[in-house]
Amino acid sequence: MSPVRRCSRTACGRPAVATLTYVYADSTAVLGPLATYAEPHCYDLCAEHSERLTAPRGWEVVRLSDPSAPTRPSGDDLEALANAVREAARPHDHDGRSGGGPQTADPREVARRGHLRVLRSPDS
Repeated sequence: MSPVRRCSRTACGRPAVATLTYVYADSTAVLGPLATYAEPHCYDLCAEHSERLTAPRGWEVVRLSDPSAPTRPSGDDLEALANAVREAARPHDHDGRSGGGPQTADPREVARRGHLRVLRSPDS
């Protein structure tokens, strides 16, 4: 017997990467990371079959992510990182303000530390 579990789909011999379980009471198919143990009422699927999985009409598919799998950074993550690098590269005066611009760009500004500003309330 092979220690690697195979896809449950007929005629597919690829290694399993996900486990499919049906919750009949909720009309839900749950696809998650490969289960630790092979269960008789669960189906192990390879990467191709897990990506193409569809559920019967009226059923919902819930895809659980694998927390150990590496995640790819989104565009927002990359933009935030670029902004942080730009902010860190700006020259700063001794009081923490960025150099090169007006010292008090906003008359409501009371204090500043790095990229954070304390503003006076508009009511006062």
